[in-house]
Amino acid sequence: MSITAERKQALITEYGAKEGDTGSAEVQVAILSERIRNLTTHLSTHKKDFHSRRGLLVMVGQRRRLLDYLKRSSVQRYETLIGRLGLRR
Repeated sequence: MSITAERKQALITEYGAKEGDTGSAEVQVAILSERIRNLTTHLSTHKKDFHSRRGLLVMVGQRRRLLDYLKRSSVQRYETLIGRLGLRR
């Protein structure tokens, strides 16, 4: 269900603007997207895990807010990120 430290570091190096960039919107959205994917597969198996389902909804809302911020501040960065992550919007 959780994301491993190695995978998280790989996402940081892949989506970060520079070395040690852990707080940019791109990195945060990439990490949230990975956690959402993992939790979605967990919930497909454990259909009655409503506590984790609520956590999933919170993460989806957080990712949506970060993407809205990125779209307001830089449309080019937003479009690049959703293309790389394979998100619909």
